[in-house]
Amino acid sequence: MSAQGDLLHVVTNDDISAQRAAFGRFIIWGSFGLLVIVAAFQTLGVIGQIDQTFETWRPTLYAYVLWAICLCAGQVLVRGEQGKRVLFVLPATLFVVSMVVFPLLFGLVIAFSDWNLSSPDGRQFNGWDNVRQMWADPFYWNALTNMVWYTLAILVEYAIAFGLALLLNSQIKARKFFRVAFLLPLMLSPVAVSWMIGKSMLEVRFGPISRFLREIGVDNVSFFGNPELARLTIMIMDAWTFIPFMMIMILAGLQAIAKEVQEAAKVDGASGWRGFWEVTFPLMLPVSITAILIRIIFKLKLADIIINVTSGGPGGATDSVTSFIFREYRDRSNVGYGTMLAMFYLVLIVIAMTILMKLADRWMRPQH
Repeated sequence: MSAQGDLLHVVTNDDISAQRAAFGRFIIWGSFGLLVIVAAFQTLGVIGQIDQTFETWRPTLYAYVLWAICLCAGQVLVRGEQGKRVLFVLPATLFVVSMVVFPLLFGLVIAFSDWNLSSPDGRQFNGWDNVRQMWADPFYWNALTNMVWYTLAILVEYAIAFGLALLLNSQIKARKFFRVAFLLPLMLSPVAVSWMIGKSMLEVRFGPISRFLREIGVDNVSFFGNPELARLTIMIMDAWTFIPFMMIMILAGLQAIAKEVQEAAKVDGASGWRGFWEVTFPLMLPVSITAILIRIIFKLKLADIIINVTSGGPGGATDSVTSFIFREYRDRSNVGYGTMLAMFYLVLIVIAMTILMKLADRWMRPQH
């Protein structure tokens, strides 16, 4: 019985006939060729190379679904039991391709088109015109410059979050209360924060903070009238919302440090600032880098506070790339140019995050 039971877990090579394998390859490559022909026919029509084409991309979708089914079935026909194993992963992979890769390719088509929703001509392929317009757009490059400043502000946010985490990790009174209180901003929506603080408390005429400053003799208080002050105010509002996120990650890392390590450091004379710099901070480096990278990802999407409070003003001083692209869509209905800006921004993000993750991997690698 044991020998037979062991054989139940062994996958043997199937006796696959040549006709069966040939049929499997035929349906795979035949359906793929049909997909390529339909997609190429539709693409040529989109860019204006041919006059007769499909009205929508739906035939291409049907061809892709047919190829996906034939690919899965062909794996079983050609590879037998090994092909059945592939079916555990292949459908999910095909679904990801359909939901990520295809929209990305469609976005590239739009990015190289002149498509204004207010124009009666619809979408027209315009080649590299959007690229040249983007290269000469000072407002877009100003938004990219602002994003550099917004991203550099994360270092200050990290320092504040680390300090709060050290405070909440120490034996202070009402420690549980302060943990909940410091997490409250993270529970609020950035839209709610923008209206509660930016539109209400910092309002130049009737906001309580502006009125208090006038009472103590500070005149002409306008948090969003001066470019530098407006950018700084946006940074503070965004930091107030997301510092608790970094704080809770760092606090979890601090609590994971073994007490024996800290006690051994004190015995060796590494206490106070020296103990933090030589023991605590190096041990917290992986958690710190992870928190900073995640915070950068959130920061690169900064838009909601800016859109609700300043709409990028004054003069684009507070614009982020995302808020600028949003206004390009909403206010100017310029879908083609806005998509080109978004695609270029995506390329910059991929490059920057790849470099940062490689550097993070090098920093977290143990030194011998």
